[in-house]
Amino acid sequence: MDRTALDAIERITAQKRQVYDTIAVDPLTPLLGAEISGLDLSGELTPEQEKEVKDAFLTHHVLVFRDQRLTADDHKRFAGLFGPLHPMALPREGSDPHILEISANDTSRWVAGEDWHADGTADAEPYLGLMLHITRVPEVGSGGDTMFANMHLAYDMLSPPMKTFLEGLTALHNGALPWLRRGQTPPSGYDVPRSEHPLVVRHPDTGRKLLFINNAYMSKITQLSPTESTAVLDMLYSHVARTSLLHCRVRWQPNTLVFWDNRCVQHHAVWDYYPHTRYGQRVAIRGTRPQA
Repeated sequence: MDRTALDAIERITAQKRQVYDTIAVDPLTPLLGAEISGLDLSGELTPEQEKEVKDAFLTHHVLVFRDQRLTADDHKRFAGLFGPLHPMALPREGSDPHILEISANDTSRWVAGEDWHADGTADAEPYLGLMLHITRVPEVGSGGDTMFANMHLAYDMLSPPMKTFLEGLTALHNGALPWLRRGQTPPSGYDVPRSEHPLVVRHPDTGRKLLFINNAYMSKITQLSPTESTAVLDMLYSHVARTSLLHCRVRWQPNTLVFWDNRCVQHHAVWDYYPHTRYGQRVAIRGTRPQA
């Protein structure tokens, strides 16, 4: 490991561990994620609990809550503590526009989130965060884990010349790409979002820099030729996927809710449980436009 990477890791691990009074916070790794206990999300949180959950969210970026038996209203109420909810682009007729069902079974030919990505970055204002509540896990053994990657650390671990090169560059995000890459076209009535965002942005709450890339939606770095853009993006995508220190893994159990900061975390749904079933519901929270 080079000195730049070591320095980035040491800056995080050297920070004094925060003390919480109303919740228990157990880190998943020294660098990303924490399991939260001591809360029943089916009821209202006290102001002290709400503040400590928000503090833990900004510190750990991925929060895991076990044994949470929630109604759709419970799920939405908890998400609403962090901001207005973001409706689905294509809700089914008669369904709740804020609840997206995440399901895979023996008839599935692909699952949402198989590759490393962040959600909704083709929007002008991508999601602040997402809450996924899994109620059914694969019937046999383990499987269906979700991996997360720390994009603050992904930026921090780059060499100083690479950071300088990326500063000021922007990329085009196209909401049609997930369909086009499967040889399909977007559904009728889908207003395809397209946006241009910086490659290096600051977190709106903490001011920390992070690498804002997304293989799912990004088509090209605006300032580079197509060949140059592909080379740079492939290197950055590989950095995120192959640098294990960036990652934490959440092993799902029934009635687990995971809340992650979509502004500074990517995720990857591991589809290793075919032909078994996994089912959950996801709620998204509105965000703001990424700023360099």
